[in-house]
Amino acid sequence: MAVLVAGVGSADGTAVAGGVRAVPSVAGWGPCPERDGQPVPEEVECATLRVPLDYREPMGHQIKIALNRVKAKVSRDANHLGTLLINPGGPGASGRDLTRFVAASLPADVRARYDIVGFDPRGVGASEPSLRCVDPATYYRPPRPDAVPRGQADERVLLGRAEAYAGRCGNLWSWLLPHLTTANSARDMDRIRAALGEEQISYLGYSYGTYLGAVYATLFPLRVKRLVMDSSVDPGAVWYQSNLRQNVSFERRHRQFLAWVARHHSAYKLGRTAEQTSFAFYAMRERLGARPAGGVVGPSELDDTFSFASYTDKVWPQFAQAWSSYVRDGDVDGLVDVYTKHGSNDAKDENGYAVYLGVQCSDAPWPRRWDKWRADMTRMHREAPFMTWPNAWYNAPCAFWPVRGGTPVEVKASPKLPPFLILQSRHDAATPYRGALAMAKRFPRARMVLEQGGNHGVSLAGNQCVDRHLAAYLRDGSLPPRDATCAASPAPRPAARMASAQRMETPELLGVLGVLGSLIGR
Repeated sequence: MAVLVAGVGSADGTAVAGGVRAVPSVAGWGPCPERDGQPVPEEVECATLRVPLDYREPMGHQIKIALNRVKAKVSRDANHLGTLLINPGGPGASGRDLTRFVAASLPADVRARYDIVGFDPRGVGASEPSLRCVDPATYYRPPRPDAVPRGQADERVLLGRAEAYAGRCGNLWSWLLPHLTTANSARDMDRIRAALGEEQISYLGYSYGTYLGAVYATLFPLRVKRLVMDSSVDPGAVWYQSNLRQNVSFERRHRQFLAWVARHHSAYKLGRTAEQTSFAFYAMRERLGARPAGGVVGPSELDDTFSFASYTDKVWPQFAQAWSSYVRDGDVDGLVDVYTKHGSNDAKDENGYAVYLGVQCSDAPWPRRWDKWRADMTRMHREAPFMTWPNAWYNAPCAFWPVRGGTPVEVKASPKLPPFLILQSRHDAATPYRGALAMAKRFPRARMVLEQGGNHGVSLAGNQCVDRHLAAYLRDGSLPPRDATCAASPAPRPAARMASAQRMETPELLGVLGVLGSLIGR
């Protein structure tokens, strides 16, 4: 695997030696190492880029960023549109997992004109160092304590887990954590641009990747060619406030799922109204607290698993059938299957979680007094019980994080920044619609396409209307009219009982957006 050497000492990524600015030297790309024991197709090339740990000391300690690329099929002439850099969100998700998917999903004429480049942000995956704080087999061993505390004793157990995780990360990574921020990842992106020899780059970011893109556009507006933000974060609500808003949006999406199950009572027999299916869901959760399904799926595992159904309605038939089989027939296999596929965690997930916390806890201030958290969550749990406490404990290490949150980058438009494209689902749970509105307000020259559905990540996910707008913009910069909308994809229909392996198909896009194995993915 080749090493790209980006210059140090200047804002645009060019090297400074003896006061003379030079073009960064770039080594050739090479074959990729195996991924999960499987060979990587030859069309994908890999490289590693050295970047400063601390951009205030550009000649100091260097870390490595792992990249991969699917090259354009046209030569570098007028038909070549340069580099399309991609990020799947998180923070903590591997961009290298997204590269082949984007290359395979874009229209052939668009894909042929871009070098599509993915990267593992600092601390993630194959980048070095790769952040890991605990043994995932021990930390995630099911069944875990119920995320909804029933009293002070339960709360002390959960609080102890959060404090211990933060302490372990601090003990292992005190030298790295102060530099694990969105702003530094944006600076890394500009080093990637410089190392690739590009004057400008195009960018496609999903979820948290929209915030990363907004920070990059703020810091390096002259370096942006085309910019696509899919499922936007509100840049003015990072990060504690953003999580409070998520509790409400996840509740709304979960109730849409419960209403869908009720409409298909003839298939699942879990209730004819949303009130009845809600009762059935929480009765199941209570029952799992006393007797975890298969000895592994307790209340917290159920929360983790069914949160995935808020990201995409394509899995609703699978989840409803597993739930129905458990309630109606006492069959635990379906619940265990959906947990194994959508709720369990491994070493890759723990790496993503550690980076998620490292970035979010450092990007912005968090309450350091637990009384504030308890008061907010107690109030919110009454209106949004599905996600409030699980989301709180997912983020609770930030109350103890060894690096206090700093001042976020003030995301704002520059007259030097070209118009760009925002893609959003109206009922998105992980990145609520109001975030896209806030992003558009900060960048008034941007244009939004609003899909009327509720799935997270709307481009390259099967909606042809959305994908036409994406392709037109990437092809020649064409923007949609203001207030452009796309109809939602058709609602799923109940499926007949299927074998377990057939039920476990995952929507392809979400498989590479850092959602699997995570309670909350952005």
